[in-house]
Amino acid sequence: MKNIRATLATVWRIASPYFRSEDKWAGRGLLAAVIAIELSLVAIDVLINQWNNRFYNALQDKNWDTFVREFGVFCVLASLAVVLSVYKLYLNQWLQIRWRSWLTRHYLGEWLAGPNHYRMQLQGDAADNPDQRMTDDVKLFVERTMDIGIGLLSAVVSLASFVVILWGLSAAAPLHLFGTEFSIPGYLVWGALIYAIFGTALTQWIGSPLVNLDFEQQRREADFRFNLVRVRENSEQIALMQGEGAERERLMHRFGRVIANWYAIMSRTKRLTFFTQSYAQAAVVFPYALVAPAYFAGKVQLGGMMQTASAFDSVYRSLSFFVSIYRSLAEWRAVVARLDGFEMSIESSRHLAASPSSVRHAAGAGEAIELKQLLVRLPHGAPVVAADALSLKNGERALITGPSGSGKSTLFRAIAGIWPFGDGRVTIPAGATLMMLPQRPYFPIGSLHAAVVYPAEAGAFDVEKVKQVLTDVGLPQLAARLHEEAHWNRMLSLGEQQRLGVARALLHKPTFLFLDEATASLDEPSEAALYRLLGERLPATTVVSIGHRSTLEAFHTRRLALVRDGEHFALREKVPVA
Repeated sequence: MKNIRATLATVWRIASPYFRSEDKWAGRGLLAAVIAIELSLVAIDVLINQWNNRFYNALQDKNWDTFVREFGVFCVLASLAVVLSVYKLYLNQWLQIRWRSWLTRHYLGEWLAGPNHYRMQLQGDAADNPDQRMTDDVKLFVERTMDIGIGLLSAVVSLASFVVILWGLSAAAPLHLFGTEFSIPGYLVWGALIYAIFGTALTQWIGSPLVNLDFEQQRREADFRFNLVRVRENSEQIALMQGEGAERERLMHRFGRVIANWYAIMSRTKRLTFFTQSYAQAAVVFPYALVAPAYFAGKVQLGGMMQTASAFDSVYRSLSFFVSIYRSLAEWRAVVARLDGFEMSIESSRHLAASPSSVRHAAGAGEAIELKQLLVRLPHGAPVVAADALSLKNGERALITGPSGSGKSTLFRAIAGIWPFGDGRVTIPAGATLMMLPQRPYFPIGSLHAAVVYPAEAGAFDVEKVKQVLTDVGLPQLAARLHEEAHWNRMLSLGEQQRLGVARALLHKPTFLFLDEATASLDEPSEAALYRLLGERLPATTVVSIGHRSTLEAFHTRRLALVRDGEHFALREKVPVA
């Protein structure tokens, strides 16, 4: 019961914001329409139950006129049921797509709120595969919530409606056993209740492991899919290293985990289906077994027996609602648990950035980036790099050197505000813009124009200006391909990608430009040409570079080095380079 309450509370937390959002009136209206149609269908079921009595009595009495009239009544009721069922499905699907659209936008906004998506990765796999959370899980959550919610409402209303009918029929067809009549008020209702309780309890006992198995299946499927994507994205390196055999083994190992869990689901589902199918088949004859003695004793007509069987079936199905949807319910609970973990990971990452024990960022009134008592740590708390009383002034050129693994890139991440682990303060001038150029730049899939000007919109920069910048960075052959759409991280060599990264910086003209070995794949003359170009085109921009080549010293007026200081490295000032 505690788990059920916790699940329902989580469902309410995930579902309710949509019905309070800017789309709330459309959502509420569609939900009200679906509920009204569902209630109307229950009312038609009640009318058809009453029709059963009259129709089968007409057959028993061979009353042609009544038969024809009741046949017409059935056609009217059936036509109404068909129309209402079609529109219930249509409006339900309409509500689902609006709800899913809002929920997807909401999660995308939370996930891509600043560097939150990156911090979530740093915290581990509490929300592994966010792509699956915002596609499959959101879709399944909306579908299953609507199906289970509307189904539960229908079951409750049907139960309330048919219990009254079945109770009255219990008096009209008293229980007969071995030729003796027993007067038990509502015995048909009690029979349906006992039958449903028995079925529900056994279903829960047999099927409860399916919740965790479904959760694990989705997790393993997503892990296998993610590794397939990684192989596709790194196919060149794998081919060069002839690593196909190793990758095949790795992928088959992960797929083996998918298969192993699926066999466990098969075994458990087989047991559950064996019971539920037996339970459903027995329910077909159970009401006849209860009422048949009264029918053969002449206490009830054929119509009354058929009405009783129909009413019993409705009560039994209402009481056995969870038995019939148990497989979907287990899948739904697994989806709810995954979305709950995703939301908690988002919230945890947001709090991580605002934690007093994290690196603090502030806007300053000056024109320099100030680092005060900064100590950058790894996620588990180990110190990596420290910097204190360090200022990166407007327009200067600084080169940072140090051993591999000393924390140079991590220091850049801390300055950019995406690495929260550590202590100290980073003060950035108010209104200043920062741009980080990593060794492997990111280019969105789309037109080359959009890739170069990213993260700005494609229309933010004139086509001729972009063409000129491409020519300036040594890529004149790409100027004619600005409107071509492609996966540019695959199409271009790493050296060409680094040239495009510099072109991006020339277009955006940031206040502070950080280059993390951003020209390391170029030959030294090409690298020198790009640094001279940055000096000419961005004279007011502060350029901070990480590099290992001594030739870079000629393009920087200040040198900083990371040196060992106990358990971590410290950023120290070196003699200025002439």
